[in-house]
Amino acid sequence: MAEKKPSIWQDIGWRLEAFAYDVLEALARAFPIDAVSDFGAGLFARVGPLTSAHRVADTNLRIAFPEKTDAEIAALLAEQWAHLGRWFAEFPILDRIIADPNRVEVLGADRLAAIRDGAGPVVFISGHFSSFEIMPAVIIHSGVTCQITYRATNNPHVDARIRRSRFRYGVRLFAPKGTDGARELLRALARGESVALMNDQKFNGGVAAPLFGVMAHTAPGPSSFALRYGVPLQPMSVERKDKARFRVIVHEPIYLADTGDRAADIEAGVRVVNAWMEDRIRARPPEWFWVHKRWPNEIYKAAKDTAHPGESRGPS
Repeated sequence: MAEKKPSIWQDIGWRLEAFAYDVLEALARAFPIDAVSDFGAGLFARVGPLTSAHRVADTNLRIAFPEKTDAEIAALLAEQWAHLGRWFAEFPILDRIIADPNRVEVLGADRLAAIRDGAGPVVFISGHFSSFEIMPAVIIHSGVTCQITYRATNNPHVDARIRRSRFRYGVRLFAPKGTDGARELLRALARGESVALMNDQKFNGGVAAPLFGVMAHTAPGPSSFALRYGVPLQPMSVERKDKARFRVIVHEPIYLADTGDRAADIEAGVRVVNAWMEDRIRARPPEWFWVHKRWPNEIYKAAKDTAHPGESRGPS
């Protein structure tokens, strides 16, 4: 089915958004890297609490850390907005960050070298940790041939600019999400190439597995791919060291059990992935992407009508 052509007004709106993106990008590229990162942190620290996403983040933090006091939750909310602002401001200049060897430290680079030299393919998995766009750049720069998944934005003009930004730091292989994307990933694995997927967001119709003790629908794709081709899951994460300086960690690979019961093995794999994600989030909670609805919608609907003492709420 052909895509519906946007109306004139919608296209004008999209082009205005793209123009705003160009202006922000030009300003970001005109200033020192750390100054851009600091500006993003300060901006989001002020604006973030005024948005509806603030309520989502608050609800998520209370699910993950029910033992924390209101004051501790408030502190985490403030920290996560600052980290999110840094990520937002840094994206247009990621090529500058990655080009500076003093800004990106890689732990486990020998594992990437082994994958490049024949120990692969693997299914890379990760989550929205810190400046997560740095991970695909590290994978590609290590020499590993890898299909990187992405989700196109609704605005095609902005999406083209995002792709252009990624091209600047070397990420050129994209497998669109959805059925066609899944087929492309399977073909890549069959050719002996690795694939990379983010596996920490809600996936309607996915496998229900615990995350912080609450069932969360999770994409089965990474576990399914790994089991089908008999390859390991290769977790990676990013940590912020200071301002726009990062540590990328290539963790120990995860080998899933293949018992012959494919449905049960995929479910077990999803549970393992969620457990790994939870461990990473607990280790550095302010650096995760708390503003998306990770758990069932009913939880967020109930939260709208349930005020917490001392809680700061944004508009719905």
